[in-house]
Amino acid sequence: MKRIRTALTLSCLVSLIVTNTAAFAQVDLTGSWTPRNSTDAQEDNPGPEPLPVDYAGIPLSDAGRAYGLLSSPDKMSEPERLCGFYSPVYTMLGPFGLAIGRVAEPLTGTTVAWTIGGWEDLAPITIWMDGRPHPSEYGPHEMSGFWTGTWEDDVLATTTTHMRASILRRNTAAHSDQATMRQWFLRHDDELTVQARIDDPNYLAEPFYITRTYSLDHKAPNILVGQPCIQGDEGVPESDVPHNMPGKNPDVPELTEQYGIPREAVLGGPETMYPDFRKKIASQYVRPEKCPRVCGGPGTYPRPEGTR
Repeated sequence: MKRIRTALTLSCLVSLIVTNTAAFAQVDLTGSWTPRNSTDAQEDNPGPEPLPVDYAGIPLSDAGRAYGLLSSPDKMSEPERLCGFYSPVYTMLGPFGLAIGRVAEPLTGTTVAWTIGGWEDLAPITIWMDGRPHPSEYGPHEMSGFWTGTWEDDVLATTTTHMRASILRRNTAAHSDQATMRQWFLRHDDELTVQARIDDPNYLAEPFYITRTYSLDHKAPNILVGQPCIQGDEGVPESDVPHNMPGKNPDVPELTEQYGIPREAVLGGPETMYPDFRKKIASQYVRPEKCPRVCGGPGTYPRPEGTR
């Protein structure tokens, strides 16, 4: 009996040490995180908004490019879509911060899940930490997707599946409902770096990476529910379905005409992600005399008359 008690005591001690070590290795991510406009500014707001056909740096496949060119950004102004959600990829694209909360098991205090609060165009997200499996390939695809997470040292690594089709950039570049996303949340003091890798067998020829940086806002409340969406009129009648016919997208020349960016870069593809591509198209680039929109600060080329 004494041996049994000793074995049980040692077992409990080892279990306690392992549990405390695992808990110590984890990082507290709770709080309100405000996005900083220092990384991937093209995706952020108030960063330069991408034009409807600006796929540079996105490894679109032929099918992904074709889908984007058939689409119109005006479709999001259809009355029935105004209060619709984007997929979780929008955590890397939207103008809002991350309100992160923690769900604990009441008896042990272990983390069952992390939550990311929803907003008017992003559904609330739950990142399950309890080891549950992802649904089968025939499971429902929700706007929040299905998230699981594990700790890799002090980095929270998440996997998201079962997302509905949505945007890859704040224009007509999109991912399909077969896309998956991996994200890594790394906290350093009051800074949070989030990196995402999106894979899509339908619309991407290679993985697409996005990185964002957030700062902890000590004054903002950690609100996990966003403001309600109020449907309004954005100029698209209920009977209209904005779209483009094949080869008839009027927005394709816009980036070339305004900024001199060659069409080969505008239409994206894996090659446009790499530095050597700039050398390839250097001879085709024609710098405009004046910056037509989204002009930078001092030292940039002249801005249009009447702008500040």
